[in-house]
Amino acid sequence: MTSLPTAAERAGRRSLALLIDLDTCVGCHACAVNCKEWNTGGRFGPLSDREPWGAEPEGAWLNRVHAFETGEGEEGRTVYFPKNCYHCEQAPCVTVCPTGASYKRAEDGIVLVAEDLCMGCGLCAWACPYGAREMDPVEQVMRKCTLCIDRIYNEELEEIDRVPACVLTCPAGARHFGDFADPESDVSRLVRERGGFAVMEEMETRPTARYLPPRPRGTGGKPADATPADGSGETPQGFLAWVDRMLSA
Repeated sequence: MTSLPTAAERAGRRSLALLIDLDTCVGCHACAVNCKEWNTGGRFGPLSDREPWGAEPEGAWLNRVHAFETGEGEEGRTVYFPKNCYHCEQAPCVTVCPTGASYKRAEDGIVLVAEDLCMGCGLCAWACPYGAREMDPVEQVMRKCTLCIDRIYNEELEEIDRVPACVLTCPAGARHFGDFADPESDVSRLVRERGGFAVMEEMETRPTARYLPPRPRGTGGKPADATPADGSGETPQGFLAWVDRMLSA
């Protein structure tokens, strides 16, 4: 089985991931479409499709946007919930991999798949509690979000463009990218100010990515039911408990 980087190897290193604002996401799917386009033509492409115009199309998508109805009456709302790989510190998809194809980079925490080593056994998809991995129906290898590693380190691009394709294309500015290990980064600051939370922390995978909760109506924009910023691990209540139920279903 594949080993994760040790605590010593990760000490002082970056933890890159996405921060998604559930209050701002409008469910337009631009992130998913641009992710598909970039990763089909980029370093890790193509993302194959089978009968895309047929009655039963099949293909690999690294971003998904789910829509849920929550609340009743005046408190009712539609919440759009984008989902992709959370680049967990204790990534079970890595430790179950029998060939070393799935691995976590020590220098930035990004979880990747070496496709030349992947035999398509699907163990990583079985181990991931978030459903973040997809089998390519044509190549029969596992695909997953790479945080557009071929963009974020590409010095031929303007610095403003060195972000994941989904972040660059979001028309509502709901997606943010940065280093969660840096307490002064924009993503860390937003998590503190808005009560950002990780999903299904009870799985002990320590996901790096975070969400910002929807602002409740009539409270002056203060986030509702936010997980304590001190990481005290209290049982999620209200909206956060609902998120955990939806992802666990």
